[in-house]
Amino acid sequence: MTKKIQSALISVFYKDGLENIVKLLAEQNVTIYSTGGTQQFIEKLGVRVVPVEDLTTYPSILGGRVKTLHPSVFGGILGRRDNETDVMEMKQYKIPEIDLVIVDLYPFEETVASTTDEKSIIEKIDIGGPSMIRGAAKNFKDLVVIAAKKDYAALEQLLRNQKGETTLEQRKSFAAKAFEIVAHYDVVIAQYFNPSGSLYFLESIPNPKAMRYGENPHQSGVFYGDLEKLFNQLNGKELSYNNLVDVDAAVQLIGEFGEEKNEPVFAIIKHTNVCGIAQRKTVKEGWDAALAGDPESAFGGVLVSNGTIDKSTAEAINEIFFEVLIAPAFNEDALTVLKSKKNRILLKLKSQPASKEQYKSVLNGVLVQGIDEGNYAEWKETGGRDTTGAEKADLNFANLVCKHLKSNAIALVKDKQLIGKGCGQTSRIDSLRQAIEKSRQFTFNLNGAVMASDAFFPFNDCVKMGHEAGITAYIQPGGSIRDNDSIEYCKENNLAMVITGMRHFKH
Repeated sequence: MTKKIQSALISVFYKDGLENIVKLLAEQNVTIYSTGGTQQFIEKLGVRVVPVEDLTTYPSILGGRVKTLHPSVFGGILGRRDNETDVMEMKQYKIPEIDLVIVDLYPFEETVASTTDEKSIIEKIDIGGPSMIRGAAKNFKDLVVIAAKKDYAALEQLLRNQKGETTLEQRKSFAAKAFEIVAHYDVVIAQYFNPSGSLYFLESIPNPKAMRYGENPHQSGVFYGDLEKLFNQLNGKELSYNNLVDVDAAVQLIGEFGEEKNEPVFAIIKHTNVCGIAQRKTVKEGWDAALAGDPESAFGGVLVSNGTIDKSTAEAINEIFFEVLIAPAFNEDALTVLKSKKNRILLKLKSQPASKEQYKSVLNGVLVQGIDEGNYAEWKETGGRDTTGAEKADLNFANLVCKHLKSNAIALVKDKQLIGKGCGQTSRIDSLRQAIEKSRQFTFNLNGAVMASDAFFPFNDCVKMGHEAGITAYIQPGGSIRDNDSIEYCKENNLAMVITGMRHFKH
């Protein structure tokens, strides 16, 4: 539903960028209400303005602390135009409708940065501004709210192109921005009064869950979120801090393979790294192959599959100690087997996390980044020959697995089974040494295996070492100034190499 702006309330600290808007409003015969310095600014432009004091019949008092906090102002903002009672009361008390609110906030953050004088800082805590902005944003069905000068250009364009008409979608979009601005303002004030406080945006998340402890027993821990949206817990003790970290890694990994189709995937996670993973015709075969990849590291791990856990799989899993098992479904006879250990955590995965962002606390702030989506940006065959069908399938699988290992990361795969991995090493060649040693420890034959690297090969030493071990195909993002060294080695030795153009660092 479109609405035409016929009246506006303007009260801002920052006047730059406002002139064109005021003139456009005047040209469109919009009644403008204002007060204080903004009123003077508008009058100097030669534009007629109605003082807010004419509405309230009160002057600005208490040194300017109280000037707009009045029913005649807030009634005009909050009055619902489609509510008969509201309309009647507004007429009864001679409250004019306000269609546009342009209000910004006192520069509290800037004042804190420029002075330590508490009196000056306290006076920059805005009261009326946030109240008017919240009121106007709440009543977005009838009002447009502009809460920061960065949105002046968008309003000016709207006034020019739409002659003061606004759509519900546009009003709601401005309202969303306004609430974000007020929320940030409140957080900054709270942090001033409590500098050592927690990340205040977390306080908006309901029902925080206190952990038994954090990563270690001497550390405290709290989880903010709603696990019930993702899981039904079918058995076991409460999830610990470390459980949650590994469960997150497991869910991210299994999400790469989607829902079970013809061949389910089974994976084992330890300290957020993949220590075993395989794709097979049945869940039981997937478990057997994943466990075989590193049976030592599997002890005490987090298990995950995108297939239904049946009785035969449950009986095999039941032979080892593990912390958590995650799957989209469990057969009843499988649950009977798995519930034999009362502390064993069984999670039925209902959906993948919807968030597209990741957060990490660093120094005195928070880093935010988009999640690492995708497997490769391109599939560029650059070696001595093209990959075979089997190699291509294994390289695709290996690259997804490598993405979920800590950098520097190397994944060795054969027949869609992880048979060696190196992760968390300070040099790529050390990660490869670790991966080859792991594969030999569990008697895997590397002839015909493939290798994935989370980042480029800085030299051709990894390709040489892999070739000597029997590896025939490689996948890496490329981007090194010495890419050609590895490519030429592959060409000289009839090895396949794929450049993806997508790095997968994980720290």
